[in-house]
Amino acid sequence: MARRCDLCGRGSTKDASRSHSNIKTVKRQHINLQMKRVDGKRLKVCTSCIKDMAKKKK
Repeated sequence: MARRCDLCGRGSTKDASRSHSNIKTVKRQHINLQMKRVDGKRLKVCTSCIKDMAKKKK
């Protein structure tokens, strides 16, 4: 299963970790995914989408 939001499609991004000697090591920054029940289906949803859904309910 991919680490991707089922609602907005956002995924992980690449970043560089730098050592003291400035050697670059590429690392992944994963998004914060939570299992959430939306319309009766269990989906992997990022926390920014969960916040948006809470705002739209008000």
